[in-house]
Amino acid sequence: MMRRVFVPKAAWRGVLSAALLAIYAATPSPAWSADTPAKGAARKSAASSHGKAAAPAPAAATPAPPAEQFADGIAAIVNKDVITLREVREATQVAAAELTRQKIQLPPQDVLQRQVLQRLIMQRLQRQEADRMNIKVDKATVDQAIGTVAARNKLSVDQLRQEVEKSGITWEQYRRNISDEVLSDRLRARTVDANIIISDAEVDAYLKEQQRRRGGAPAPMQPQQPVAPEPVAAAPAAADRVALAQILVRVPDGSTPDQVAALRKKAEDLLARVKSGSDFASVAAAASDGPEALQGGAMGVRPLDGWPDLFVRAIANLSRGQISGIIQSGNGFHILKVLDRASGAAPAPAPAPAPAPQAMPQQPRGLGAPQGPMQVTQTHARHILIKTSAVVNDAQARQRLELLRQRIVSGGEDFATLAKQNSQDASAPQGGDLGWLSPGETVPPFEAAMNALKVGEVSEPIQSPFGWHLIQVLERREKDVADEMQRMQARRILFERRAEPAFEDYLDQLHDQAYIDNRLEKQAQREQADH
Repeated sequence: MMRRVFVPKAAWRGVLSAALLAIYAATPSPAWSADTPAKGAARKSAASSHGKAAAPAPAAATPAPPAEQFADGIAAIVNKDVITLREVREATQVAAAELTRQKIQLPPQDVLQRQVLQRLIMQRLQRQEADRMNIKVDKATVDQAIGTVAARNKLSVDQLRQEVEKSGITWEQYRRNISDEVLSDRLRARTVDANIIISDAEVDAYLKEQQRRRGGAPAPMQPQQPVAPEPVAAAPAAADRVALAQILVRVPDGSTPDQVAALRKKAEDLLARVKSGSDFASVAAAASDGPEALQGGAMGVRPLDGWPDLFVRAIANLSRGQISGIIQSGNGFHILKVLDRASGAAPAPAPAPAPAPQAMPQQPRGLGAPQGPMQVTQTHARHILIKTSAVVNDAQARQRLELLRQRIVSGGEDFATLAKQNSQDASAPQGGDLGWLSPGETVPPFEAAMNALKVGEVSEPIQSPFGWHLIQVLERREKDVADEMQRMQARRILFERRAEPAFEDYLDQLHDQAYIDNRLEKQAQREQADH
């Protein structure tokens, strides 16, 4: 059913967290910042077999490039695309400004350039895969995302632009960053999110475990509310929230025992450096293979239960500022630092710099204290979904739904019958019926369109990260959803545990199947051999 597809709201979360990152990099300070998904965290060990993304289609065969000349201005070739040295230099300037803002020591220029190039390569691969799947992000979508960021931060778009440009990032680059994040989220929604099923049995087991840990009955959770970040000492309600950073030494698939041993030795050397007093964020920026390296390894803030079990066990006895030992997963060797936790026994934090404006509500805080009834307006709705693909673009999908809407509204045809015949969602056999939906259960574009409808009304075609929809509202009601909210929040936590690692696995497969000629890396290897 589409209900399970919509629950995580993945498509807009990443856009807004990236928007904050573009204004103010995620600062490992005592104040809670806006949540950023922990991409790359124990990817292969955390992914569930039925939650993994299908392997991407192999990249088209690409003829080998001519004999390389580093001076030709080419930093890397990714399938048939070229990343120029100019692109790397410009992105390196932005990355250096971000690290400086975070007060993280800059790595040597050549190291920083190589880190930046790795990020550019992954961005290019995602754009290529999105093109192959006919996933597009138009100007209006970027404008909408920026407008949402501004509204969340209680700024006008002009004020947001001023803040962005103060940080040293051009407005054009900021818009490109937003566009890339929207594209990434839509790619994840298409390839991963719709394939992950969290069963009722898994939710039951999770709630029972929470009950066992707390020694009492599980209590209803409150819906997410936009809140300003607070120091841990002033936020007892966030008692189980933990902010983590990591240094990752990646172990490629197919590594020999000797190669694995060498990479473990590298991890041990990095651990010795940070244990002896070297700045964790600076070491991460210079040496981590994780996608968050250029944020000093910061992976964001989550409820403790929202981190992979492997990480939860490793930090069980660590307070704020403490560092774990080496943790091995299917992805490589991890070193974790607890940036903040409400239950830590660390000294009172020093005053933090002014926090970044908030773009998103905090993620679910976990199972809280009993709060009594929770009345919400629920909507019983059904829909018809047409997905875009390599053969169906946005215009064609919209036109198809416009014709279906005309048959329903003017021709008197049955919505459920047309949904069974045309919808590309798992709810099609039920006539597109999504059941009763509570606020927050669907992605924002879908929910906004649904809420604007009267009972019995059929929407115009609307776009979400999953494709194009016609929506019909069947009924509305007021209901106490305290128990349902508890289960929904549990389902979200379990979903994120599985979805982020599964998407990282998917990106790994894209990388492994692509033709990549990284000339910066080759030059560094030659220079090292010469010495």
